[in-house]
Amino acid sequence: MTTSPVLGRTFLHLLVNTAVAGLTTSYLWFGLTFWAYLETRSVLATGIIGGAYMLLVSVSSILFGSVVDHHRKIVVMRFSTVVTLTLFSMACLFYLAVPEESLTDLGEPWFWLLALLILAGSVVEHMRNIALSTTVTILVPDAHRARANGLVGTAQGITFMATSFLSGLSIGLLGMGWTLGLATGVVALGLLHLLTVRMPEEPVPAAQMAADTAAAGGGPAAAAGGGSGIDLRGSLLVIRASTGLLALILFSTFNNFIGGVYMALMDPYGLELFPVEVWGAVLGVASLGFIIGGAVIAKVGLGRQPVRTLLLCCAAMGVLGALFTVRELWWLYAVGIFLYMCLIPAVEAAEQTVIQRVVPLERQGRVFGFAMAVETAAAPLTAFLIAPLADRWIIPFASSPEGQRALEPLLGTGTGSSRGIALVFLVAGLIMALVALLALASPAYRDLARTYVRAAPPPEDEEGSAGGRGSDAEPGDAAEPSPSAAGQVVTSASGAAATAVLSFLDVESEDQVATPADVETGAGTDGQRRGGETPRHG
Repeated sequence: MTTSPVLGRTFLHLLVNTAVAGLTTSYLWFGLTFWAYLETRSVLATGIIGGAYMLLVSVSSILFGSVVDHHRKIVVMRFSTVVTLTLFSMACLFYLAVPEESLTDLGEPWFWLLALLILAGSVVEHMRNIALSTTVTILVPDAHRARANGLVGTAQGITFMATSFLSGLSIGLLGMGWTLGLATGVVALGLLHLLTVRMPEEPVPAAQMAADTAAAGGGPAAAAGGGSGIDLRGSLLVIRASTGLLALILFSTFNNFIGGVYMALMDPYGLELFPVEVWGAVLGVASLGFIIGGAVIAKVGLGRQPVRTLLLCCAAMGVLGALFTVRELWWLYAVGIFLYMCLIPAVEAAEQTVIQRVVPLERQGRVFGFAMAVETAAAPLTAFLIAPLADRWIIPFASSPEGQRALEPLLGTGTGSSRGIALVFLVAGLIMALVALLALASPAYRDLARTYVRAAPPPEDEEGSAGGRGSDAEPGDAAEPSPSAAGQVVTSASGAAATAVLSFLDVESEDQVATPADVETGAGTDGQRRGGETPRHG
């Protein structure tokens, strides 16, 4: 694999593997959504599926963040893949065991049980995303993290492009059964590759490192990073100590609240305009915007103030979301989605870059998990609200003669379903743009901008602070750490059963894990020792 001299081989292997995992789970989730709408023609069903997915992500993210902090990141990624593979395999067997006419009857429990297995397997994959965000801190110097996050956005764009295209073709040509089988097989191949990847840059989890330092007299700041369990209170304290960070998370939460509208209704609108195979292709081509946006960030970064970039992009996204359905024109919708997706990588990379700088490494998994939990909690609330509202009242009103006369001057002519959804998109987009502009003028924005600048590392540390090694280091360049007992490899945060699986998956533990004594005497990397330092803003 050709590697970047800044990012290194380990990060690129993890990035590609996580991108393939995201492709597989999204491929199956999109396929489920397409299949559900085509078989039932129910906006309510697609809204519940989308909302349930986001709700499961929200409920599980804080736990996922704690698991990431207290275990080696490569082990977490393997564990997540094993769980996903198990759930997808169960879904395959369930699909084969239940007649299809029963699966598509929303009045029976079988459709909802199949959806739950698929969504749960997809949700567990988000543990890998949290782990990948923290590996950026471990493996990439501060000065290059915005670009690394942009590269993550590019990979996600490639994934989304392939997902939407392949999902539409798969459901249209092969059906749900083959879609399930293909997804399960790719997950199994991804696990085999992940078992070959080594990450010696992190011999001991940062949270465990901080706990060991605190036990040796490292002080309360170190102890704050090493608490076991979910430790929501400690993560909230770190967020509040970084002035303005809580406001950023709350803004992203509101932004996702509006985004739930698009999550619930974008596919039904597209399927009103296109056959399912064509709609999948349109989404695939439009998602080139995701790739282009991520590539631009990877090339030029986010500027000196990532938060300002985030807010301006959110305002632009609101305007686009309001306008891309004002007329029932396929090209207007496709171009609008393309431009909208160009902006998403900048928004996501900006938030990640800020957290990676202002939050101590030993807390980042839990802070990323907390942010994901509260931000994604908003979207299912909107989806659960707007889907039945649109299905029962807005679309019937737009289909009626009086509704058509009232909406035609603003939204033109078209089917009742498309004009009703267009009305919802118009209102939601204008609200998003207005709130983003108000946030740009707020004191919280100025506070966070100052916090971000103050948290910058000294100039001499920027190029070599990732893992304490040169930015072009390869896995084989790491100093050979001392072996340790199995009990020192993993600090459990999720129960004895999960710990046993995680320990089993830590295949390089015998020859690559440093002992606490190594840490205290300075063995291991500078980036690992930084896990026990006193946070600058917490």
